[in-house]
Amino acid sequence: MTPCPTRQLPRPAYDHERLRAAGARVVAVEAAAVAALGERIDERFAQACELLLDCRGRVVVTGMGKSGHIAGKIAATLASTGTPAFFVHPGEAGHGDLGMITGQDVVLALSHSGDSAEILTILPMLKRLGIPLVAMSGNPLSPLARQADVSLDTRIDEEACPLGLAPTSSTTVALVLGDALAVALLEARGFSREDFAFSHPSGSLGRRLLIRVRDIMHAGDGIPAVRELAPIREAVLEMTAKQLGMTAVVDEQGKLRGIFTDGDLRRQLEHGIDIHATPIQAVMTRDCATVGPERLAAETVRIMQARRISALLVVNEEHDLIGALNMHDLLRAGVV
Repeated sequence: MTPCPTRQLPRPAYDHERLRAAGARVVAVEAAAVAALGERIDERFAQACELLLDCRGRVVVTGMGKSGHIAGKIAATLASTGTPAFFVHPGEAGHGDLGMITGQDVVLALSHSGDSAEILTILPMLKRLGIPLVAMSGNPLSPLARQADVSLDTRIDEEACPLGLAPTSSTTVALVLGDALAVALLEARGFSREDFAFSHPSGSLGRRLLIRVRDIMHAGDGIPAVRELAPIREAVLEMTAKQLGMTAVVDEQGKLRGIFTDGDLRRQLEHGIDIHATPIQAVMTRDCATVGPERLAAETVRIMQARRISALLVVNEEHDLIGALNMHDLLRAGVV
């Protein structure tokens, strides 16, 4: 079979000045479109926010083509900022995925023209279920806009595409309006940095705001510890076995009395101390830095950096030794 020939466009000569000018023009056109959108953040915007805030289910975001790509991003932004949301492809909705939408949901539909056939096809079913509809359309008189409970105006004067065909300014305006909705809802809900972290446990912010000392500390038999009267040699063996670069020194009741580190050992060896006969209490560091198990791991990093130490002991409110950690533990947890 003879392959279908592909049209080969001539390779243009590269003119850097023209390329820069084209890029700058696109930015200017889209910036103007966004600026004009700002003047249309009106009472209808507030009404749309109320519908979304009152939603007892989820916000179902839908759109076709390039609007669908924007709709997917808006759904993701809403979901990560405290408004449960997901994207449904309007074409698939007409073939079974409409069952994903319940009577407790709110639908946010995007269509620049306002007459996307795939979206209009499912509107009667949404109306029958009594599902509120928020539209984002560039045509306030379109079928989608007229059937919506609240219609948000995303019209533009021109696309940045010089042919006036490729969605550029229109998709940018829709994306910005979606961000505006998400942030307005975030503020209305009192959504906090900690709430955001729970939605992003794998991100750096999530690790900084969620991981606590108790999550990464060595506990039980993993804690390096010796009694006060133990010789330095026993402390060295304990440090070697537990590999945290230090050991805690405790009394008979398990209360923390001090710490002995690799650095302390080197300094004592330079002074020729007898590690077999000298008790650890004679050379340990008293009043050592400690943290509680509920302290954020990120705060622990700042403590260690401020004190220029690489390990910390963990104690409870009664000053019982319950854990230990070092900088390597914090590195492995992704906090540093």
